[in-house]
Amino acid sequence: MDPIKVETLLKVQQLRDQFDNLEKHTQWGIDFVEKYTKFVKERSEIELNYARQIRNLSKKYQPKKKEEDDNKYTWCRAFHSTLNEMNDYAGQHEVIAENMMSQIIAELTRYTQEIKTERKAHFHDGRKAQQQVEASWKQLEACKRKFERDCKEADRAQQYFEKMDADINVTKADVEKARQQAQMRHQMASDSKNEYSSYLQKFNQEQNEHYYTIIPNIFQKIQAMEEKRIERMGESLKTYAEVDRQILPIIGKCLDGITQVAESIEPKNDSSQVIESYKSGFEPPGDVEFEDYGQAMKRTVSETSLTNSRTDSKGDRSSKSKCKPLWPFIKKNKTPKQSKEPLSYRFNDLMTSKPKMHCLRSLRRGLSLKLGANPEDFSHLPPEQRRKKLQAKIDDINKDIQKEMDQRDALTKMKEVYIKNPQMGDPNSVDPRLAEIAQNIEKLQAEAQKFEGWLAEVEGRMPVKSDPPKRTSVLYETQNNTPPTNNNCAQDRESPDGSYTEEPSSEVQSKVQPETAESGDEFDDADEEIQPTIGTCKALYPFDGVNEGTISVTEGELLYVIEEDKGDGWTRVRRNEEEEGYVPTSYVEVFLDSNAKGAITYI
Repeated sequence: MDPIKVETLLKVQQLRDQFDNLEKHTQWGIDFVEKYTKFVKERSEIELNYARQIRNLSKKYQPKKKEEDDNKYTWCRAFHSTLNEMNDYAGQHEVIAENMMSQIIAELTRYTQEIKTERKAHFHDGRKAQQQVEASWKQLEACKRKFERDCKEADRAQQYFEKMDADINVTKADVEKARQQAQMRHQMASDSKNEYSSYLQKFNQEQNEHYYTIIPNIFQKIQAMEEKRIERMGESLKTYAEVDRQILPIIGKCLDGITQVAESIEPKNDSSQVIESYKSGFEPPGDVEFEDYGQAMKRTVSETSLTNSRTDSKGDRSSKSKCKPLWPFIKKNKTPKQSKEPLSYRFNDLMTSKPKMHCLRSLRRGLSLKLGANPEDFSHLPPEQRRKKLQAKIDDINKDIQKEMDQRDALTKMKEVYIKNPQMGDPNSVDPRLAEIAQNIEKLQAEAQKFEGWLAEVEGRMPVKSDPPKRTSVLYETQNNTPPTNNNCAQDRESPDGSYTEEPSSEVQSKVQPETAESGDEFDDADEEIQPTIGTCKALYPFDGVNEGTISVTEGELLYVIEEDKGDGWTRVRRNEEEEGYVPTSYVEVFLDSNAKGAITYI
């Protein structure tokens, strides 16, 4: 016999009286497998929840349609690529959960059912063998007790026969009867002995087979089952680690992708794109010319005592005037103070000037800017930005025209095929679609021509790089830029945020006569003095004045109003004598003085 098998048999024999303990231990092992299966299941649920949260986070920060322009910056593209990599990263955690479900949880669940059935069969065989041995033992005990009883009966019958045989008073027939009874009892005792001996031999054989064959085999099967369970447990733990290890290269690629896009960020390129996107196309202002106030000014008006007194006091008034900061992109002509104008000027102005009227187009544009809608010709943008927008719009229209033309060519070829082969289709069925395409092309061409006209207007208006322009004095500009008629719209004027409005370039409510020298003096003097306030305002929202000509305000701040909204959506305010600028009208609540002209209160 194999020594290893003998050793195993001896070990199993040592457990022959520990059947119940083995049953408890194997049940505990199966419970442990179920416990581990539950652990892996909860881990897979955690992986799924984590993957779902990562996907939701990535989806939450994905760029919206209105943020698609941000993709032109490398750092924005890097972040969007990171979101995509995190989406793939979440997918790998879903793979972990799926592999754990299929390779561990499903396998262990199936194996647990199998081992439960196997364990139940083994212990059922063990109990059945034990019951058979116990039944054989009971039968042996019965045979033994019968043999003992028959022996005692035979012994009593023998003693009775001997007693009857010795008694002389007993008849011979009684003695013969006692002898036959004794022989019969001896025969019964002999048969019981043979039966007992036979059952004893059988029991010993069954008992030997039970303890040396049946039970060891059952215990060996239980032992193999237990070892297989432990082995499967180890394999599951190994699979548990392999499931994670399999996705590590892919996760590493995701992280490498994030590193690569991070290294692809180009700060200089992004800053150059910012400059390219927001450059306005305006030339910087030229040098300010020297204004010689020492020369005598020739006046064309009649000399009166009022004009003489104005001439005498001009020097004192000019010495007391204060200089204010210039805004190079907006030129404002200041209204001379009424108290210092000659009465003849005021009368002449009333007789010759017409009421100031806004152009209908400027009013519509100002209303659209306040309501948040942009004009179709992008006139709210600076020249360079407007040119880019118009060019992009023209390119889009040309692409649409090309698509329509391609469809027209395809339908034309189809119609030719139908004409050559009438069985393939009716040529006339294509005509309605061709007519529709022709109308679409005509509309698109008209729209393209409209935008090309605006583009030509912008390109013709944009300054050409040449010698730096010279800044002329306000008096000179006032005298030479006077519009020929009072009721025509003036040239476009740019607002602090770079938008265009078509308000008159001169905001003076009275016409300035170029031949009136003293009127020019009044304008020059008013431009140097601080403009008076016409009311106050309270900031409803904070505003960061990043554009030139604007001023930053905080919520709740009180400011002075020095110029009300002219229809372009901006109000000119002052914080102190040296700090003033424009703020959006919708950001402040204005309270004009009651004595100011056209005083109203609006938000």
